[in-house]
Amino acid sequence: MFPPIHPDGWRFIAIAAVVALVLFFIWEPLGWVGAALTIWVAAFFRDPWRVSPQAAGIALAPGDGEIVAVGPASPPAELEMGEAPMLRIGIFLSVLDVHINRMPIAGRVTKMSYRKGAFRDARDPLSGTENERIAVRIALADGTAAAVTQIAGRIARRIVCDLTEGQDAIAGQRFGLIRFGSRAEVYVPESWFAQVRIGQRAIAGETIVAAAGPGLAVGADTPFTVH
Repeated sequence: MFPPIHPDGWRFIAIAAVVALVLFFIWEPLGWVGAALTIWVAAFFRDPWRVSPQAAGIALAPGDGEIVAVGPASPPAELEMGEAPMLRIGIFLSVLDVHINRMPIAGRVTKMSYRKGAFRDARDPLSGTENERIAVRIALADGTAAAVTQIAGRIARRIVCDLTEGQDAIAGQRFGLIRFGSRAEVYVPESWFAQVRIGQRAIAGETIVAAAGPGLAVGADTPFTVH
């Protein structure tokens, strides 16, 4: 009934709980406010199990949230993938969403780059290019490349990425988190087809956001893996 908590969250939960206890001693109504905040912090760091489709030619959502960008865009310059546009899918993660990031596609991590930047609202279209971020380039089995970015928002001030260059990753595997409120984007070859549209909600590691074919469907005989 209760999803696991990401290890990064326990110290924040402990801090919130101590603050709640202090507030109870000061004034009981404030203590209940602190208790509610503690519950929210625990919920923020929840890490539910996901079932990720493992099929060639599909890209999964790297984060839970609302689709806010679908269309061509140049990949992050620091990944040295050139300026030719790729298909970009952007997802806004509110403070109520699960903030565990998951790999959108299987492949080898060939480059990672951290870039300092602004802290615009993660819904702002400029946040994808101007905000602080970690960008990851992924080499695919067919010789093409994809990318995923973790982007800080107005409230988010901490990006955690557990990947290393040279690592082989599978679609749907956990690779980090952003706290608190953020944006995640995935870039795939421009020839791919978007499977989502702006305003739709996505589930990290489960929602197929792009595919190499226009009507790719995941059938009953497609292997699935639980992460």
